[in-house]
Amino acid sequence: MIYEYSYLQNFIKNVFLSIGCSETDADLASKVLISADLRGVDSHGTARLSGYVRLYDNGRLNPTPNIKIIHQTPSTAVIDGDKGLGLVVAPYAMKIAMEKATNVGSGWISVQNSNHFGIAGYHAMMASDNDMIGWAMTNAAPLVTPTFSKEKLLGTNPIAVAVPAKNNPAFVADFASTAVAYGKMEILQRKGSPAPIGWVQDKEGNPTDDSNAVKNGGALLPLGGDREHGSHKGYGLGAIVDIFSGVLSGANFGPWVPPFATAGFMTAGEQVGKGTGHFLGAMRIDAFRPAEEFKADMDKWIDRFHAAEAVEGKKVLVPGDPEREIEAERKANGINLLEPVVKDLQALADRFGIAF
Repeated sequence: MIYEYSYLQNFIKNVFLSIGCSETDADLASKVLISADLRGVDSHGTARLSGYVRLYDNGRLNPTPNIKIIHQTPSTAVIDGDKGLGLVVAPYAMKIAMEKATNVGSGWISVQNSNHFGIAGYHAMMASDNDMIGWAMTNAAPLVTPTFSKEKLLGTNPIAVAVPAKNNPAFVADFASTAVAYGKMEILQRKGSPAPIGWVQDKEGNPTDDSNAVKNGGALLPLGGDREHGSHKGYGLGAIVDIFSGVLSGANFGPWVPPFATAGFMTAGEQVGKGTGHFLGAMRIDAFRPAEEFKADMDKWIDRFHAAEAVEGKKVLVPGDPEREIEAERKANGINLLEPVVKDLQALADRFGIAF
């Protein structure tokens, strides 16, 4: 079914209000969540709403957190999210990063005691909208096997970098360190579709197209899929994100990161830190060179890549292009939700007495 994005955003906001979030936090959280749908990252948008409610039901989400800095220097800080919505904690952290960048050139924030923060690109783009380069990373529940391992020790651990240009839209790279985000596996599960080979392995470590493989003891594969195709590089990227987000902040890391929601095939177990961890950064461009000169050169960079000779029937894209095209289309024509997602939303509407 197709819904206007503003309608869905208002519904999301009302659900967050219903679990006790403040008006300000519910509004921000709904904006972050719907931004994923608008940019075509359906795995991290409205489909995730019931998961946040499950976190609340299981006592793992504080709707009224006291988010605070627990350690800082002029250019760095550690923030305790007080089990708040990552959709709120991460923007708070990025604002601190940007304030520090304004004062000393760059700001780097490691976050503990948070939860799933939606799409990484949203947070990185907060900086690129202000003549800064933005970075956003987060660790996640262990669904991913290191190269040659049968054990799941890492999350999908995404990285986003947003760089402003002058006349062109910003360069926005936003990607998981795995072959695919688990949310896309959930979409395949809802459709009853198989997974491409190279996305997952079974519990014995063999390649499989079973989209339920992770639930059945298997694991997601790092970016690259296998050693011959560079999975050790995806493993390395995921490890970097985990260390910056978890070990550096005092959050959980590796196999101890709690799952997004306790319902389903994973439960929160042993803890070595506090909640989920994030890492966010902002770099003021004019700390390196005049911002207008840099952005003009970014235009040249983007224009040259767009002008690259492409294979027949294709065009060369710059990171952020596909998402912008999808956003324009969905703002004009609405967002199509799968039937299982609509059922989940209707269940939330019934529970909280909200129209849907």
